Amino acid sequence: MKRIVGLLVVLGVGLMPLRAQTTRAIRQLEQQRNELKEQIAASETLLQSTKKDVKSQLADLALITGQIDERQKYLNTIESDVQTIQQEVDRLQTELSRLEKELADKKAKYERSVKYMYRNKSIQEKLMFIFSAENLTQMYRRMRYVREYADFQRLQGIQVQRKQQQVTAKQRTLVASRKAKEELLAQGEAEKQKLQEQEQQRKTLVASLQKKQRSLQSELNKQRKSANKLNAQIDRLIEIEIEKARKREEERKAAEARRLAEEKRLAEARAAEARRKEAARTETSGSKEVAPTPAAPKMDTYKVDSDDRTLVSSFEKNRGALPVPITGPYVIVGHYGQYDVPGLRNVRLDNKGIDIKGQAGANARAIFDGEVSAIFQYNGLTNVLVRHGNYISVYCNLQSVQVQKGSKIHTRDIIGKIHTNAEGNTILHFQLRKETAKLNPEVWIRR
Repeated sequence: MKRIVGLLVVLGVGLMPLRAQTTRAIRQLEQQRNELKEQIAASETLLQSTKKDVKSQLADLALITGQIDERQKYLNTIESDVQTIQQEVDRLQTELSRLEKELADKKAKYERSVKYMYRNKSIQEKLMFIFSAENLTQMYRRMRYVREYADFQRLQGIQVQRKQQQVTAKQRTLVASRKAKEELLAQGEAEKQKLQEQEQQRKTLVASLQKKQRSLQSELNKQRKSANKLNAQIDRLIEIEIEKARKREEERKAAEARRLAEEKRLAEARAAEARRKEAARTETSGSKEVAPTPAAPKMDTYKVDSDDRTLVSSFEKNRGALPVPITGPYVIVGHYGQYDVPGLRNVRLDNKGIDIKGQAGANARAIFDGEVSAIFQYNGLTNVLVRHGNYISVYCNLQSVQVQKGSKIHTRDIIGKIHTNAEGNTILHFQLRKETAKLNPEVWIRR
């Protein structure tokens, strides 16, 4: 009987974690969606230019395309979450059906036990049942049976009550999950409507730019030449930094070789001195035996524990989790690599990093601990290189900087204020390198 009571308690307590897990899963999905929703809402404050020149329209096209990408990502998240919640609803429905079946079974058993007790409810009947026993052993067993059956009936009632609570709780959780799914579907429809509106805006801009093909190509060529010159300077500075790192490594190896050579020389000198003393002792004692040469002391293995290598390891482990290198709301308006601009003929872009548009007054911030290895000017603006071991992050188009060459900085430290141009665009050009190899920053930052 004690085991039965214990089992019922476990069943009642075990219900709470299951319900909590379901609710927690829905809350986590909701939190992820809210983060994306907030990012989209913030990016909508990055107003487009009202100017009609090609340069402004190209910037607007990049902004709208970036916003469309963000909204499509949000829609994909909603669709994925709807599927997840539907799977949860199906699971809950299966569990509810099982619980309802178990409840019906326990109610039937309880009903049978109640009817039996009702038919044998009088004290006289119970006493007659006990005293009609043939011997004392049988009488004891009948007394025990009467008592245990009463306990059994009481526990049956408790089981029915517990199972009813489980069914009620599962029904509430199922209703909450269905409601969450319905709300998500409604959000998805609203986002699809906004997405269609933005797609129409993009079509209008593309149509306008198509009519200005000559001016468009001229502006793109100008931007391409400027980008090439900037990248050439970055490449040169990175090569200088790599050469410095190579020389530091050579100096470290040379110093290590000198240290090992000195240790070897000292060990040999100690061994020679020991042999000389032993020979003198043997000569003094008149012994003809030759003492064995003592073994040279074992040298400790040198372990490389440089800050650079520690940084590299930590940097690589944070792939996909590094902070976005800009403060405030943002939209990625230029992606890494070569790609065609949708809707525009013969317009192919080649970006060595990414372009991030923010609000006026936004700051560039460090994506990881490191050291400022270079600061240089280009077209009147400042650009900063930060070394993280053999990784280098590059922050371009800064109006002013708050760091100096050689400064040690930490993750999310402000590097400088991003320039806002005459058209009102505040764009950070950001690159990521591993030595000379160019990397896609979007793979490394958390979004």
